[in-house]
Amino acid sequence: MGERKGVNKYYPPDFDPAKHVSLNKYRNSHPLRERARKLSQGILIIRFEMPYNIWCDGCKNHIGMGVRYNAEKKKVGNYYTTPIYRFRMKCHLCVNYIEMQTDPANCDYVIVSGAQRKEERWDMQDNEQILTTEHEEKKKLETDAMYRLEHGTVDQSKLQRAIPTLSNIQEAQSAWKDDFAINSMLRRKFREEKKILQEEEEKDLALQTKANLSIPLVQETEEDRRLAALLKYHSLDSYEDKQKLKRTEISGRSWFPPAQAPAGKATDTLKKLGLAGKAVPPKALTGGSHITIGHLGIVRRKSREGPESLRSPGESMEHGAQTGGQSRDSAAHGTPQQSSPVANGDVLPAEGTASTSCSASLSSSLVADYSNSSSDSEVD
Repeated sequence: MGERKGVNKYYPPDFDPAKHVSLNKYRNSHPLRERARKLSQGILIIRFEMPYNIWCDGCKNHIGMGVRYNAEKKKVGNYYTTPIYRFRMKCHLCVNYIEMQTDPANCDYVIVSGAQRKEERWDMQDNEQILTTEHEEKKKLETDAMYRLEHGTVDQSKLQRAIPTLSNIQEAQSAWKDDFAINSMLRRKFREEKKILQEEEEKDLALQTKANLSIPLVQETEEDRRLAALLKYHSLDSYEDKQKLKRTEISGRSWFPPAQAPAGKATDTLKKLGLAGKAVPPKALTGGSHITIGHLGIVRRKSREGPESLRSPGESMEHGAQTGGQSRDSAAHGTPQQSSPVANGDVLPAEGTASTSCSASLSSSLVADYSNSSSDSEVD
């Protein structure tokens, strides 16, 4: 700032160095400008820095150490030949004014008004710190030989009490004396830890890739291992149970293929009766019980020339007479007589019949009587 102000100064034409001496006298101004506006009252405006933490009495806010203010500085007294200065400044958070002054006796600052100090001081003697020798004690040591001898004895006793502590400190410091060995040991330890970390990172990366995970994995702990050992993952059914269930299912399955629905008019009849795809019970196939008409799905239908076994005794006799008459008529006209198939008689096989006849009877779920349709048309 001084160099900037001393360069490129403008001197007006009426400036007389012998009369005005300087530009400040020519302009009737102080070199400190606004800082010296109260200089006539003995007050100088300076930049004051807060020496410690305080609490403002106006707004009760905390003001930290090192905060700077524009303060009014004035002399209020002397401590011997050292002047005592007082500083007055305005709080930056409220309209309260804070006043502080120097304390040369204790090398400190004292709050006069407007604030309270945040107590962070300690006693140097209680903390076993080195105390500054006061002026009176120093003068007494120089003039009084007995006092100097007593003071030396007290110092020797303090030294004897401090020797063990000093020895421990020296031993601790001697362990760090060889810098190269300590540095080598530290670097070796770092390399081992780095190798372990790299191996763990590779394992975590492989596990994340295998399980398709994008979350970070944490380190295993002894508690995690203990809990994992208590867990057992197994299926509900063992391999033996599954095999036994499969064998039971195979043994209970039918030996014969499923029945196929007949084509044509019989298929439509089965659909109307709701018997299409009806399975035969396994007991009927194995011969464990008697096979009935209901098992085979056979429906009895009444026709004009049905079997004698399905008619009453009177109807059987009439049917026999009619059949005999028709046979004679057929023989008289020369018409050959057709024999009805066995299926029209609705006769069931016995229990000891061969398997081939049983399968043939099981393949048809309905036996219809259409044997007389052609003969009736011929008769008519």
